[in-house]
Amino acid sequence: MRAGLGPRALLTVWPDLTPNVGAVLAALPQEEAIQFVWEAQDGTISHAIVDDTDYQKLTVHVADARAACVLPLSLAEHRPLLCAALPDSDGVLRARW
Repeated sequence: MRAGLGPRALLTVWPDLTPNVGAVLAALPQEEAIQFVWEAQDGTISHAIVDDTDYQKLTVHVADARAACVLPLSLAEHRPLLCAALPDSDGVLRARW
């Protein structure tokens, strides 16, 4: 993974995805935009920003997903496990969040 990152890359680490995708879909908040993250059967991770008007389409789109989670868009609720930045080649960290 390190080889695919360039200088000033920002990384955010979130908790694992939940294997019970149906439960994640059932707990989607009403009248709020969220970031929905899922793992497809082939192992690829995808995400979409949706609100309650998109939930029906989202349910169809992720029907075969292996795992999923909901991440908040609100900065007040944005609490990842870890944030990190890759320094430039000279060792100086010039990234900003």
